[in-house]
Amino acid sequence: CFQISCQGATSITTFAVFLCDKVGPALREAVYERTSLVIARDVKGKIPDFSGNKSTLEVCILRYLAQEENFGKFKQYLDNPRKFLETYIETRVEKYCLGENRRLEKFFDDSLTHLYESIQSAVFASTNVVKDRSDRNDKISLWLDEFCNALGEVLNLPRRDLKGLEHQEITDIEFLNNAMAEALAPLKDGLKKELASADMTSFVRKPHIILAEQFSGCWERCPFCGGVCTNTMTNHDGEHLLFYHRPKALTGWKWYGTDHLVIDICTSSVASTYKTYRDAGPPYSTWNIPPDTSTQKYWKWFVCRFSTELEQLYKRKFQGRGEIPDSWRIVTKQAALDELTK
Repeated sequence: CFQISCQGATSITTFAVFLCDKVGPALREAVYERTSLVIARDVKGKIPDFSGNKSTLEVCILRYLAQEENFGKFKQYLDNPRKFLETYIETRVEKYCLGENRRLEKFFDDSLTHLYESIQSAVFASTNVVKDRSDRNDKISLWLDEFCNALGEVLNLPRRDLKGLEHQEITDIEFLNNAMAEALAPLKDGLKKELASADMTSFVRKPHIILAEQFSGCWERCPFCGGVCTNTMTNHDGEHLLFYHRPKALTGWKWYGTDHLVIDICTSSVASTYKTYRDAGPPYSTWNIPPDTSTQKYWKWFVCRFSTELEQLYKRKFQGRGEIPDSWRIVTKQAALDELTK
């Protein structure tokens, strides 16, 4: 600011350079933030998996897991469904952005162009407002007010950070318009060069996290089978619910006094063995598990397909009361997927 005040005729150019030094970091931050939001919105609109809510996304994840037929991935999902959902979204977002079409470059370029044009428009609009204001001696202060207000929705450029500039005696506001145009050009070129080598790790706020936040809901898990509450509210009133419970063998439950895994699902257990499960207190008492003896074909197929892996994981057996019924063994993967889709 001292330098500007001592430079006389060249002070406008120095002022523009100084201001652009302030605009630069704000522009960079805005480009990444806008691009991240645009990617999340575009993916949600273009990829069918993300067009619904958390429950419909879980169906897509189960279909993906069945198609992969990889027990390690199933275990990741069963151990931490919330983290698996985020990882699933992250993988799909990266493939969408970094695949053959290289969409990430276009997203960055569009954001930079949009924001750069917004800055240019703010410079032009501020100049038009101030240039003929003969009633104001503090034209540069007024110009800065207009400039920051015009950019308020696209850049984080607090007016208070420019206090040291507002008392400069710059009267040729139209020349300031030209000086800003010259000072902004290298700013854009430098950022464009940086963005050319940017990748998905360059974002502070990752696109897949923004997208994952849109699939909010309760993440409490059934204390018997580990299924996730299907309520779409994170902190909801009332009891936890689950559309389809699973065989308790998925969480390693065994019959008392044996090493035999339990293939019954929670809903059939509360119809017989666990009628008073609520008396056990939290977390059991916070769940509403209606009696039902039906089992999804998907989990019948899963238990049969990965019975050996489940036995090795829990060091227990599908024997005795936990013996897998023959009717489960004839369920095909396609039949399981067809029922899942319905």
